[in-house]
Amino acid sequence: MTASVEAAVADAHRREWAFVLAATVRVTGDFDLAEECVQDAYARALATWPTGGIPTRPGAWLTTVARHRAIDALRRESTRDRALPLLVERVPVPGPGERDDPEIIDDRLRLVFTCCHPALVLEAQVALTLRLVCGLTTAEVARAFLVSETTMAARITRAKKKIAIARIPYRVPPVDELPARVDAVLTVLHLLYTTGHTAPVGAELGRRDLVERSLDLARVLRTLLPDDADVAGLLALILLTDARRATRLSDDGQLVLLADQDRSRWDHAAIGEGVMLVREALRRRPPGRFALMAAIAAVHDGAPSWDATDWREIVGLYDLLVELWPSPVVALNRAVAVGMAAGPAAGLAALDLLTTEPVLATYSYLASSRAEFLRRLDRHEEARAAYEESLLLSENVVERTFLEERLGQLER
Repeated sequence: MTASVEAAVADAHRREWAFVLAATVRVTGDFDLAEECVQDAYARALATWPTGGIPTRPGAWLTTVARHRAIDALRRESTRDRALPLLVERVPVPGPGERDDPEIIDDRLRLVFTCCHPALVLEAQVALTLRLVCGLTTAEVARAFLVSETTMAARITRAKKKIAIARIPYRVPPVDELPARVDAVLTVLHLLYTTGHTAPVGAELGRRDLVERSLDLARVLRTLLPDDADVAGLLALILLTDARRATRLSDDGQLVLLADQDRSRWDHAAIGEGVMLVREALRRRPPGRFALMAAIAAVHDGAPSWDATDWREIVGLYDLLVELWPSPVVALNRAVAVGMAAGPAAGLAALDLLTTEPVLATYSYLASSRAEFLRRLDRHEEARAAYEESLLLSENVVERTFLEERLGQLER
């Protein structure tokens, strides 16, 4: 088997998994059977592409094979009429005034809304989305939740059974039901984006396929709910943060901190669109968490240089965000902003208040943030210990290389 075929199949898995699975679920009405058919399609690609050639549209090829496999299985078992109602309620032809335009509704969004149904607890919603929409393995999802693979497999299985037993329809809810459901979907799309922005594990800093998937779905939601401030806020956050994508790595693949990035290479069209959305999202009183996070990103993007960044404004926005969303990770980001606004000693003091926070016990950025402030205070021995702790907790190769370089600088 040629390396090019293996690479093409791996790339198709990263980019097309959610498309292929979502389309196959519409045929099977059952997540387990759909996953089995999709896995068979990828296995067939490995077997046939070396001789038949890599198709021009790998996703379409995989979808066709997976759906044919699903139809064959349903016919063979004579269960199609019984199986479909367990999960999928065929989306009826929309009546007058109902919104079901094929241009704005796609199978991926149906998959997200199915995973984010309120009948499931939030933890199950996130786990299912990571597994089915992001295409992460059960082992990778387990790592994200800090539990064993066996435990996570059982949770995902229970969630799938809940969907079947509750007869949760595989569709985007009617427009009048969207507002009650949208917060869970936005939470998952935000997680999808952050997972792609900086991959928890692997040789690459991020996963572009997940970033683009989250951006696409956020735009679809924006079309569905054009007056929703939270949707505008999330779309703004993704645009404003992803606008810096081209400058996050050097030519030789090394991590470039925000302070050292070439701001002239940022995507200023995306920044302009994001700023307009932020202004719209902030009109709601009080503003939502995504609007506040997007406002923070807008302050960064609007600064002509790192030194000109308005850190006091950023701290003020984080104060509002911590009150609205008292997350330990938000508190950590606020502490870093405090250090930038009031000096490394103030930042270190704010970070040290978080060292007993259980959620951050295995979070590498707490240790690396402490290390940076300790280095700036010339407390090199303590900084070395903090960098080493962050190295132990980090599984992203690009970030590990950066931390190792920082350690080497301390030893010179």
